[in-house]
Amino acid sequence: MVGAGIVGAACARALAHEGMRVIVLESRIAGGGTTAAGMGHLVVMDDSPEQLALTALSLELWRALRPSLDAAVEFDGCGTLWLAEDAAQMDAVAAKARLYHQHDIACEIVDAAGLRALEPNLRSGLAGALLVPGDGVLYPPRAALWLLDDALARGAVLRPGCTVDAIVPGGVRVGEELLEADVIVNAAGAESAALTPELPIVPRKGHLAITDRAPGFCRHQLVELGYLTSAHAMTSESVAFNVQPRPTGQVLIGSSRELVGWDARTNRDVLRQMLDRAARFMPALLDLPVVRTWTGFRPATPDKLPLIGRWEPTAALWIAAGHEGLGITTSLGTARLLADLVMGRPTPIDAAPFAPARVLGATAGAAR
Repeated sequence: MVGAGIVGAACARALAHEGMRVIVLESRIAGGGTTAAGMGHLVVMDDSPEQLALTALSLELWRALRPSLDAAVEFDGCGTLWLAEDAAQMDAVAAKARLYHQHDIACEIVDAAGLRALEPNLRSGLAGALLVPGDGVLYPPRAALWLLDDALARGAVLRPGCTVDAIVPGGVRVGEELLEADVIVNAAGAESAALTPELPIVPRKGHLAITDRAPGFCRHQLVELGYLTSAHAMTSESVAFNVQPRPTGQVLIGSSRELVGWDARTNRDVLRQMLDRAARFMPALLDLPVVRTWTGFRPATPDKLPLIGRWEPTAALWIAAGHEGLGITTSLGTARLLADLVMGRPTPIDAAPFAPARVLGATAGAAR
């Protein structure tokens, strides 16, 4: 396993549960990188039928795992409110509700008065929202470490500070050492393409900000309906309103996206746009001091779907990468698909749309 972010940790755990001898190679520290920089939302998303299937499966797996998680993971089943600004967006809320109900995803349309009662710090004049009570948030680095610890308890081995120089047929090179394996998983997130250059995965920078403590200020994850347009249009830069309550009482503010390569510097203009947009929806945020801001890199693919499955050009290589901003949500679903594919079992959802073969121009199909 190359990579110990939350996707790699989840895959290591799933394969260890299958009785496989797993070695996890991480160039820095487990749960670092993109995982440590993310918001930690667990959310059903419906940008495409494939995305809906994978996120719904993953939420089901997270909810099943919740009783086993330790307190440090900070799992909060706060639900999501998708906010509508006007009547036209309420029509979109109704359509979203119909789609979710078709897929047995619990949700409820909330009118303006109901929204105000649920979240008093939202600005007046919003038309309503869609409440998805099964969504939640967690603390990504600790969640990754919990998954990894569970894998280690099953016999997996972690090698932190171990840089993989190359993936070769049937093995990986670490300096002068060649580690041979029957199954190699490239789960290196935004850096996956450095090891498998044909992968069309690029880093997409995002900014986040967190406020001082203000218990009760925000009770749900709040997302504007336009978030999907912002999140999944591969433009040079965009911002959207997305905030989360944290167990500390702080408010986590997002989100932004930029295609700027590996430039990790804060873009003050984009950060200001993001904070201004947040204040447009929650004016009272202007009264909360922002105590920290940071950037991170999401692993983005052209078709907005992750790559999960066998990489045919390289013997023994499998891919679990390209999750963009949904790696936290979809880590468990990804691990379930990967383990089933490796073991030759049927998958709970159609794995073909995620097959890495699609980026080679080949007919996508579930890996054997």
